Amino acid sequence: MAINHVGIVGSGIMGSGIAEVAAKAGCTVTVRSRSQATCDGMLAGLDKSLAKQVERGKIEQAEADAIRARVSATTAIEDLATCDLVIESVVEDLEVKKHLFNELDRVVKAGAILATNTSTLPVIEMAMETGRPERVCGVHFFNPATAMSLVEIVAPITASEETLDEVTAFAAACGKDPVRVKDQAGFIVNALLFPYLNNAIRLYEQGVATLEGIDAAMKGGCGFPMGPFALLDLVGLDTSLAILDALYLEFADPNYSPVPLLRRMVTAGRLGRKSGHGFYSYR
Repeated sequence: MAINHVGIVGSGIMGSGIAEVAAKAGCTVTVRSRSQATCDGMLAGLDKSLAKQVERGKIEQAEADAIRARVSATTAIEDLATCDLVIESVVEDLEVKKHLFNELDRVVKAGAILATNTSTLPVIEMAMETGRPERVCGVHFFNPATAMSLVEIVAPITASEETLDEVTAFAAACGKDPVRVKDQAGFIVNALLFPYLNNAIRLYEQGVATLEGIDAAMKGGCGFPMGPFALLDLVGLDTSLAILDALYLEFADPNYSPVPLLRRMVTAGRLGRKSGHGFYSYR
C-alpha cells in the first residue's frame, strides 16, 4: 500500500517536526491535537519554520506554499480515518499510548498502519491493543525531526514484513536513514545513550566536576557536539527519567537506575529547555 496520507497524533515538538518532514516528502498530513489552541500553535510554528527556510534560501516560496497546503490540524480523531499511516507522538506513558492505539484501531481504516514514535516503550504492548497487530510498529524519529537523519524502525514480533517494508520506504522517502531494530527497550540509540547521561548526572552529584566542566570535557575529549547536561535539557528531564525508568524495568541494570538528583529535578518542575530551567537556566 502506498503511503500518501499521514496522520500525526500530537502537535508538540516531535509531532510538528514529523508533520513537516512528511509534508516535504509530498504526503498529505493531518495532525490531531487536543485543543484548537494547540492546533493553531502547531500551524503557526510550521509557517515560521517554512518562512525561515525561504529567507535562508533553502527552499523557494512556491515550495513552502505547497508544503503548507498539505498540512491541516484537527481536534477530532475521526479526521484520521482515511490515513494510510498514523504516527502517535504523545506523552511517553504506556497506558496513555495503549488507550490511544485502541481508539485509533476503531477509527482508522482497515489495512492502515498504526505506528508509535516511542523512544523506549514496548511496541508489542500497543500492538496488542488493536485488532491489527501485524500492522503496528515503531517509527522512531529523533529530535529535531526536520534535521536528524536517523529513524529507528521498531519491529515487534507481531509486525508483518510488508508493514516494516512500507514504513522503511516511507522513512527513506522522507530523506531519512531507516535502521530496523528489535522491539527491546531503548532500541539502539537510547539503550547506549542514557547510561552515559545517567552517569554524567552521577559524576556531578558526586562533585567530580561542575556541569560546565563535564559538558566541556565530553565536547573537547570525545568530539561530541553537545555535552550531556545540555543534551538532557534539550531532551527534557521528564522524558529522560521516563526512558531510564523503562530501561531499568526491562533490564534491571544499575546503569539504568535513575540517579536521585534527576528524579528530584523532575519533581521540582525543572524539566529543561521546555520549562525554562533544567540543569541550566534558559530564562
